[in-house]
Amino acid sequence: MSEELHSLENVDLADKILSKYPICNACLGRFFAKIGHDISNNYRGSVLRQHLKNRSKSIEKCWLCEGITDKIDHFTNLIIDALKNYEFETFLIGCKIDDEILKKEQEIQASFPLPFAESIKNELNREIGKKLEEKLRKTVDFENPTIMAVVDTSYDVVDLQIKSLYVYGRYRKLVRGIPQTKWFCRICRGKGCRRCSYTGKLYDESVEELIAEKLLQKTKGTDESFHGCGREDIDVRMLGTGRPFVLEIKDLKIRKMEMSDLTKEINKYAKGKVEVSNLRYSDGEEVVRVKNAEFRKIYRVKILGEKSINIEKLKKAARTLQGTTISQYTPSRVARRRANMIREKKIYACNVDSVDGNIATLTIESESGTYIKELVSGDNGNTYPNISELISIPCIVKELDVMEIKGE
Repeated sequence: MSEELHSLENVDLADKILSKYPICNACLGRFFAKIGHDISNNYRGSVLRQHLKNRSKSIEKCWLCEGITDKIDHFTNLIIDALKNYEFETFLIGCKIDDEILKKEQEIQASFPLPFAESIKNELNREIGKKLEEKLRKTVDFENPTIMAVVDTSYDVVDLQIKSLYVYGRYRKLVRGIPQTKWFCRICRGKGCRRCSYTGKLYDESVEELIAEKLLQKTKGTDESFHGCGREDIDVRMLGTGRPFVLEIKDLKIRKMEMSDLTKEINKYAKGKVEVSNLRYSDGEEVVRVKNAEFRKIYRVKILGEKSINIEKLKKAARTLQGTTISQYTPSRVARRRANMIREKKIYACNVDSVDGNIATLTIESESGTYIKELVSGDNGNTYPNISELISIPCIVKELDVMEIKGE
């Protein structure tokens, strides 16, 4: 390595650089960084300078880096202090360098042929990363780090970019009147106003918040996002084995949790309203899977007719629907937030459980995304065929429960 580094060509190039720019050994060596292995740029620069008798003395203040290459230990300690309260296994380092230094570096690189050079950012990132690996006993990960620490070398400020934590599970919603996710006030859009009693929300609580509360406490996270496998209406219960979801916790400190204990704490906190099960660690890829999944669903539907319902007519209507593909134009009740289009949905099974006067209960298994309320009412012809038309009695859904989500 030393022979290649202090070849006549490289020594001559170093001499030309130093004749124009008063730079330190680290900056000089950085322009020859790809020559040799397991040595520092500072060492490369010192070797070259030793072969230049009239430039052998090191300089007090570097014109290029202004001394930041001597502060690697300082930046390392800043990052260690910033990371002290965080659980992580892998990390990545980034550096923010003053624009003036970067312009100077570009000026030198434009003035000389420097095929072996690397950037000052690359050097700082690597050297700080090596020291942190040694001191923290953690690993640098260039592809998917748990934490990325970006140090501003001008102001000694460290910005942390924390990888989200994902937790998969299933939830059961045991009561009606609770939305799946937070509904922000339409007037203030979450800021808080008189209309929403300064809560920023239309509803006091949601499935999302009831589940997330304990997770945020455990992880010391600052925010979260709820990713459900579909959603039920606010007046619909989610029973059976529950609906799959992934909860994403953001900007967190604690990552290690005992899922069985977490399950108990959430269920105690949300007792009588929401229950969770099957909690486990997940990832962003599963968010995509859960959001895009189209699982069959089984519903229990209590319908209310305008007059007494004939059980034989209802059974005939159920047999007609079974195995049928229905056409559903966007329901009027969701037209404000759904695209206007016709959806073709298959009804796999439809069975009459009971009839009592003008009230009947059915079990329906259908394709994902079927609007069950409109299957019953017809929604003024937007869904065809529909139960109201088939039995010649206008009907509405009195109660609706999701009993099973198949496919997991």
